[in-house]
Amino acid sequence: MNTKSNDPLRYIAGYSADLKAQVQAMIDNQTLNQYLAKKYPQQHTIGNDKALRDYVMEIKNQYLRKSAPLNKVAFDNKIHVVNNALGLHSYVSRVQGGKLKSNNEIRIGAVFKKAPNAFLNMIVVHELAHLKEKDHNKSFYQLCQHMLPDYHQLEFDMRLYLAQLELEQR
Repeated sequence: MNTKSNDPLRYIAGYSADLKAQVQAMIDNQTLNQYLAKKYPQQHTIGNDKALRDYVMEIKNQYLRKSAPLNKVAFDNKIHVVNNALGLHSYVSRVQGGKLKSNNEIRIGAVFKKAPNAFLNMIVVHELAHLKEKDHNKSFYQLCQHMLPDYHQLEFDMRLYLAQLELEQR
């Protein structure tokens, strides 16, 4: 199947041909939006960076209390889904005076300001997992599943959500 940059199936390019065919059928029948709306009817109510920080800190304190502190949490208009980024975790080290200071930041793509709560939760869990595991390895995904047992299903459905958003913009 074609997965060019304007093809909504590019969000699921790594999945099986059978699964992609099922999603293409939903797109062709214009039922993808109904599927997502039924499965994820509730949009989150986090409207600003302060509320996002509180939300992230609640999850961090529940699962990663002993991990490095977060210096900044924000929605970011500069994160573009086309670059395969939904959120970013950055770790910056700077020398200030004679000391080495490090900052952890989490930025969530602004496209998720009006997303279902489950998708925002999945992205936050993903970015928080990077506090302990920098790479997308087995330990990283085990940590994601510890914090959010249906992490993999949510990640797949979030990809369908991005495809639907793209279809709506055409």
